[in-house]
Parts: sequence; C-alpha cells; structure tokens
Amino acid sequence: MRKSFYLIAGIVVLSAVIAINAFSQNSTPESSENDWNRAITLYKTQYCGCCEQYIAYLRENGYNVEVVNVDDLPALFDKYRVPDDMRSCHISDLGGYFAVGHIPAEAIDKLMKEHPAIDGISLPGMPSGSPGMPGNKEEPFVVYALKDGNAEVFTTL
Repeated sequence: MRKSFYLIAGIVVLSAVIAINAFSQNSTPESSENDWNRAITLYKTQYCGCCEQYIAYLRENGYNVEVVNVDDLPALFDKYRVPDDMRSCHISDLGGYFAVGHIPAEAIDKLMKEHPAIDGISLPGMPSGSPGMPGNKEEPFVVYALKDGNAEVFTTL
C-alpha cells in the first residue's frame, strides 16, 4: 500500500514539473532590456567622418551596428517624420524605434529599457563633445522624444 502511495505521489510530482516546464517554455515573457540584442542599423551618407566615429563609439559600448550608406538621407527623415529642427547627419533603426544624431549610449539604453510610447529620439544638430564629435561638451545634451512629428524632452545628459 505504501509503495503505491509513493509511486502515485512521485508520478504527480513528476507530472507537475513537466507541466510547469512546458508552460514556461511556451509562454512569452515581457520584453526587457536584456532581451534586446542591441542591434542598430545606422543610415548615413558615404563620406561622413563623424558618423564613422559615432559607429566606433556605439560598437565600443556593446551595440551590434550594421551600416547602410544612402544617397537620400532627407527621404529617410521624411519617412520617419523627423522635423527639420530635429535632424542630424544620420538616423538609426533600433527595431521599433529610431534614433537621430550623436546620441549617448545612456539615452539609447533608457529608451530600450523603458519602452515609451514614442516613435524615436533625437539629439539634433551635432553638439560639440557628443559621441563621435570633436571638442568639449559645452552644455548638457538634450535628447528629445519624437512622436508623430512632435518633440518633447526625453532626457538631459
């Protein structure tokens, strides 16, 4: 009788373990920063030197960067609805978001960790001392969140 009890209890426990394991493998957990493979596709013109420096910066910070040279960068800005005053020398696709300009890694990581309901981010112009740009940082970098062509402050670094 006892042997039957232990055998049945063992089967129940084993079945529960198998069921829990199957459920956890088939469920899709919420996306997190750790799930992001840090893949960036950066679009730039062929001869942009500061873009090359920014690409090196991104790679040094652990991003997987694919570079695509384009002839018509303004057309990409139009496609992503980036206002004229939020444009720079390149635009990146982060898989669900875009990023314009020489944005510090901290702002990209914040974007991918928080997953805000925006289209992308921009550090407009080419501020001195920003990643990939020569010179010293002269003032805080204001990174803007862009949604439907409108901009508001995302973070200040």
